[in-house]
This record gives sequence, C-alpha cells and structure tokens, in this order.
Amino acid sequence: MLAAAALFNVGQGVLRPTMPLYLRDVFSANYRMVTSIPTVFGLGKWVASLPTGYLLDRLGRRSLMTCGLLLIAFSDLASVMTSAYGVFLGFRALAGVGWAMFGTVATTTMIDLPAAQRRGRAVSLLLMSETSGLLLGSAAGGWLYQGLGVASPFVFEAACMLLSAVVVAWWALPAASQATTPRGSLDWRSVATVLRTPGVLLMGVTNAALIAIQTGVLVFLFPLYLVTRGGVGPDAIGLIVSLSVLGRLLALWLGGSVSDRWGRMRVLIPGLMAYAVLLGTLMFLSHPLALGLWSLAVGAAAGVVAALPTALIGDQVPPPLQGVAIGWLRTMTDSGQILGPLVMGAVADAVDLSTPFLLGAALLMAAAWQCGRQARVLSAST
Repeated sequence: MLAAAALFNVGQGVLRPTMPLYLRDVFSANYRMVTSIPTVFGLGKWVASLPTGYLLDRLGRRSLMTCGLLLIAFSDLASVMTSAYGVFLGFRALAGVGWAMFGTVATTTMIDLPAAQRRGRAVSLLLMSETSGLLLGSAAGGWLYQGLGVASPFVFEAACMLLSAVVVAWWALPAASQATTPRGSLDWRSVATVLRTPGVLLMGVTNAALIAIQTGVLVFLFPLYLVTRGGVGPDAIGLIVSLSVLGRLLALWLGGSVSDRWGRMRVLIPGLMAYAVLLGTLMFLSHPLALGLWSLAVGAAAGVVAALPTALIGDQVPPPLQGVAIGWLRTMTDSGQILGPLVMGAVADAVDLSTPFLLGAALLMAAAWQCGRQARVLSAST
C-alpha cells in the first residue's frame, strides 16, 4: 500500500509545477483559467469521496483502487489530446474522481487494524509516503517538461498510475480486498450513524480547517509574504518553503507514534495550540533566517497533528462503517481545500496579508478548545 501511494504521488507531484506552464503554452491561459484547475479537481474529489466509502466493501477495495488509478491514467492521456479548454477541465475533474477512489480506499485500509495502538503510526506512514512521493515528483516535473516536451508530465503521471495499479492488483490488499460486511448491509442512513459517533463530526471539521490553512495560507500566501515582508528572492523562497515540507516529514511519524501511546487528544490539543501560536507570531518576523526557522517549526507542528483526526475516527467508528466514515472525512477535507484559498485570499485582499495567518491561528485555537470539550466527553463515556 505504501509503495502504491508513493508511486501515485510521484505522478501527482510531476504535474504540480508543470500544469501552469502547460496551460500557458497550450491554452494561453490567464490566472483565472489556471486557478480553475485545482477547483474542478477538488470538486471531482468532493463528489466521489463519500460514494466511494459506501461502495468500498461492496465492490472490493482492490477493484475500486484499480479503477481509480486507471481513471486517472485515462484522464491524463485524454487531457493532452484535447485542444478545448472546457474539455480539458472536464478531464481534470474526472481525474479528481479517480484520486478520491484511490485515497479513500487507501486511508480506510491503513486504519483497518485490529490494534488501535498501531493506527496512528499506520496513518502517519501513509502521509509520509504521500509527501515523499510529492517531493520527488515536484523535483522531476520541471526537468521532464523542459527536456521531453509539454505532454511528458501527463504521460509520466499516467505511467505512474498504471504501475500503481499493477502493485495494487498483484501485491496489495490480499485480505482486505474481501468484503468485511455483508453485501447490502450499508445504506445512505449509515452516514447519520457515523456522525452520531462521538468525535467524528469534530474531527471532520478539524481536518477541514487544517487543509484550509495548509492550502489557503501556507501554499499560496506564505511565498507572497516572504517576498513582500521578508524581501527574499525566488531561490530563497524555494529553500524556506522546502524547510516546511521537511519539518512535516520529520514530525509525521512522531505525532502518530506518540498518540498511539499517550492518546489522540493528549497530542492533538497541544499540537493545535502550538500550531496556532506559530501562525499568530509570523507578523513579528522579517529576517530570512528567522522565517526559515519558523517555516521548519510550522511544518513540524502541522505534521504532528496531520494524522490524528483520521486515526481517532478509526478508533471510534466500528469496522463496518469505517469506509463511510473515511469517505465523509475526505469530503470535509476536500471542502476545506476548495474554500480555504478562496476565503484566505479574499481576507488578504480586504484587510492585510498577515490577517489570514491570524485567522488560521484563531481557527486552530477554536479547534483545540472544542477538542478539549470532546476529550472530556470521551473520557466520561470510557
């Protein structure tokens, strides 16, 4: 599973730096056209995540994952064959559907462990595999585009998806591919049962806030902050941003393994508070060295808490409903990914560039406070 996830994200990473270049060279795209791509991709994920959770144990995990990978490969190859921007958007939305099919099944499989003491580490390993694949793919994307042509990143991603499908079909999920619940035992009322489980609704909202801050603040606005307030050049921006990714990688395993020993909430609450403090203190920093250290620290804080909402849902939801629960969680995550850049960008335009960082800190503190209340409820029920 980890090998398939790494290959999957290598392909995704190759497209990240090259997609805007492809749109510029092929469609003469403006900024609105460029930003429409992640929006329709996110909408495709949003639409498909919850239905995938329902179908997971009816159609088989291996079948769903393979179909999702093949759907992305088809979308990539079809994307380079069209000269109409509207059709291109449709294929990217279809790729989002395939991404949701793979991601929902992969996450459900990683939390489907008999012992909760290993669940946090399992989810952390999945996130580490995804992050490592994105790093490798992003580093290779520009070279492929320049050396092999504008269509090469799409072809490369399609090849990665096909190879991942081979891994899934031949080696992955020998036992988990069998249905764990009787066919037809789940219906559309199952999501109501999942949401009534203590902690599930809060973890979905918390995960949505985390991804909204990640995409809306750290990915899009932090580089602009480095230019306007820190006065650094493009080369330094790349180094400082990479420190954040490094901090996330180093802390992912720590958050998952420590939460397995101490409890999810005991790690999640202080992690959210530390994350909030780091975001809120950015406005006091302007020196490049201080910004680099801050980037490393905020990446580590984000890594500590990244796996915990998923692991806690795995702890609380019984196995027959875990597919539905993960489908709902990923739907909430996709909502944060879609709305985060829109809201944070509007706030930055309306007030100041530092305001989205303060808003993100406030969201994290509110999440930590609600998690404290939920922890008392869970403790009382236990």
